[in-house]
Amino acid sequence: MLLDLAKAVAFFFCILVLCQSALYAFFVPGTHWRERLMYALVRLAFAACVCLLSGIVFTLPVRANPDRNQPLAQSMPVRLYLWSLVGISILFAMAWYLADLAAQCGHFITLRNYENF
Repeated sequence: MLLDLAKAVAFFFCILVLCQSALYAFFVPGTHWRERLMYALVRLAFAACVCLLSGIVFTLPVRANPDRNQPLAQSMPVRLYLWSLVGISILFAMAWYLADLAAQCGHFITLRNYENF
């Protein structure tokens, strides 16, 4: 009973920390992309620690735990972290590339809009 409650709380905390790391990767106004990258890396490192500890809770060697023989890398919090890491990394790289592309092409787009009027 307490193990199930501990698993639920640990998994909720894992989701909360991953959500905060995604927010700091994309939604920090007034910062440059390099600063956002540093914030995101620090938050993702903290999320790795939390997800690792949560994965340890999921694989505790207790008789009542059905997942006790499961490897740590196969536990739900660690898999969630790895998938989130891949997703946040891909989205961050695409956002940085598209923001840089928009900054380079912004001059040409505004000139073309003024010529049409």
